[in-house]
Amino acid sequence: MTNAMTSTPIVLISTDLRIADGYRWHATPQTYLDAVREGAGVIPLALPNLGGALDFDALLDRVDGVVLTGSRSNVHPARYGGAPSAAHEPYDEDRDRVSFELIRAALEKHVPVLAICRGMQELNVALGGTLATEIQELPGRMDHRAPQSDLQEARFAIRHPVELRERGLLRDIVEAPAVEVNSLHRQAIDVLAPGLRVEATAADGTIEAVSAENAGGFALGVQWHPEYWYRTDPTSARILAAFGEAVRAHAARQRASR
Repeated sequence: MTNAMTSTPIVLISTDLRIADGYRWHATPQTYLDAVREGAGVIPLALPNLGGALDFDALLDRVDGVVLTGSRSNVHPARYGGAPSAAHEPYDEDRDRVSFELIRAALEKHVPVLAICRGMQELNVALGGTLATEIQELPGRMDHRAPQSDLQEARFAIRHPVELRERGLLRDIVEAPAVEVNSLHRQAIDVLAPGLRVEATAADGTIEAVSAENAGGFALGVQWHPEYWYRTDPTSARILAAFGEAVRAHAARQRASR
């Protein structure tokens, strides 16, 4: 194995639990793997949803970052005091169990975290916040769901602006007061969790990005999907690059402490 391979940091990627062909699949879209490998410059490692079989402290001692991916599934309402409904499905409680423990352990250990779409919602709920479901039905809200299309380029198209908080982490990364983003979600943050601060909002008031105030390191959540356009969209590229820099800095600190 080359020195480059042994020194390149490894990042955990959350997975979904899917049932198909009589199997339970632990899977994540390749777009996230490519974005972490190329955009952040680190090695992605898919984390299975094995619940209590995982030792998160030991696991996070061996990796240098965490990416919480988007998903078609929604966080189960029981996690934030809500009631489940067929209209708000699908759910993925196996993923919920792993992601919530992973988030808390990663923040406690100051492991860099990039939370995307569902991942940002998990971050909020894991720290004590709540979610609003089917936000397109709420008064004054725009439709944040993906456009109806068989083409991924159309579904992930850049669609609306978000305003960035002054002197915030995200504004420092993208170096602009506002950016254009895509939108593919039905849930959104309702009550912001203690310890999170708003980094960006849409024109209708939807929280579009957050950061963890006392994470001791990089901890950013975005409601959109930078993994899809990191090759061509400067905002997406900057977010992935900043995460990669934080991961490498964490890896260097870990090596120095050993």
